[in-house]
Amino acid sequence: MKIQQIRNATIVLNYAGTRLLVDPYLAEQGTYPSFEGTANSHLRNPTAPLPLPVDQIIDVDAVILTHVHPDHWDEAAIHQIPKNMSIYTQNAADQAVVLSQGFTDVNLLEGAVLNGIKLSQTSGQHGSDEALQAIGEILGEVCGVVFQHPEEKTLYIAGDTVWNQHVVDALEKYQPDVIVLNAGDAQVVGLGSIIMGKEDVWRVFEAAPQAQIVATHLESVNHAVLTRQELSRYCEEKGMNSRVSIPADGETLGF
Repeated sequence: MKIQQIRNATIVLNYAGTRLLVDPYLAEQGTYPSFEGTANSHLRNPTAPLPLPVDQIIDVDAVILTHVHPDHWDEAAIHQIPKNMSIYTQNAADQAVVLSQGFTDVNLLEGAVLNGIKLSQTSGQHGSDEALQAIGEILGEVCGVVFQHPEEKTLYIAGDTVWNQHVVDALEKYQPDVIVLNAGDAQVVGLGSIIMGKEDVWRVFEAAPQAQIVATHLESVNHAVLTRQELSRYCEEKGMNSRVSIPADGETLGF
């Protein structure tokens, strides 16, 4: 497989001969206001430019949406991705949203088989129990995705989740060879992290000693406070460099 980091949680995945776009966030730098009530709310989103032209990014066989928050499925993606593109969503609610935007081939992730690739949906939690109690209607439902094919290593994209039992269960059930973590430590004021930070990367590293880990969702939205440099230093301190990659936007990794 090849994983190309685009920006934020957006990656292009080449897996078993199929090209997949995950969580497309395609607007030009500074198009949108910050997320209200979050860290660094003086910054506009996205905070980084795209590393490639959009037409290259959307030249794919299908789109995978872990959820439809606007930094994973934005107005630019909605307008620029062809309406007949195959799109896979976590539940009927997200499916209805995407259908309402004019897309015609919108499928549910769980149990889908795409060109021989088995897709399995995993659970996640977009923040602590306290965060969900306070703003659960905003944080909403999220998922991860496991990709399996006889000719490929097993890939687990954890999605917008913090470390919790959902992640433990997915690691134990699927024993993934490659794990993609949204690790930018996005912060809501007064409620803490709503995606993984460096300590969560360490927990996954410890829990999955067989896996290579890719850190994404870094340095692209106002509230993601963990930088690549800080995470890299932490990985060096913890002896994780052999199994943790922190790709730059545009960089491609092979596994």
